Amino acid sequence: MKKIIITMIVVLTAMTTWAQNQTSEHLTFKGVPIDGKLSEYVLKMQKNGFTHVSTKDGAALLKGDFAAYKGCTIGVATLKQTDLVSKISVVFPECETWSSLSSNYFSLKEMLTEKYGKPSEIVEEFQTYSEPADDISKMHEVIMGTCKYYSIFEIDKGKIELSINGSREGRFVILSYYDKINSDIIKSKALEDL
Repeated sequence: MKKIIITMIVVLTAMTTWAQNQTSEHLTFKGVPIDGKLSEYVLKMQKNGFTHVSTKDGAALLKGDFAAYKGCTIGVATLKQTDLVSKISVVFPECETWSSLSSNYFSLKEMLTEKYGKPSEIVEEFQTYSEPADDISKMHEVIMGTCKYYSIFEIDKGKIELSINGSREGRFVILSYYDKINSDIIKSKALEDL
């Protein structure tokens, strides 16, 4: 009889925990609500298989695999004064060619569209006088900052932004998750200062 009662308690606890995660009012990343203190969130990400690299000035860097991409860098950001996690960014591995960079971008965009629906905003253009003709020219425009490729997915719990970014140091796709509740809290604290 004791075993049955203990088993039922364990099952009910597991179901309650699962239900709480499913009904979170916060945007989630890897199933974890984007909420709480930075140190707590880093621990949750470590339990999800990410390796903690560093923490400095209200941001933590982690490494790990994400969405079938190996060796991603994950940034967890807070407003230092509040120690409240509000943004998660995934920097995908660096690409050396436009074909691999754009392939990563469009593949992730397709998966995000399947999960969240059509993007609310899409810009996919080179802001130059004429369209770059080849792979090398396109990568040059990425470095120069005239490649504007991004898709924004507005959902009830926040915003997800996918973009191509680059500089002389590297060219990569970035995926950022902005939790609406915590972003609004941070914004209201900033407005109080004005």
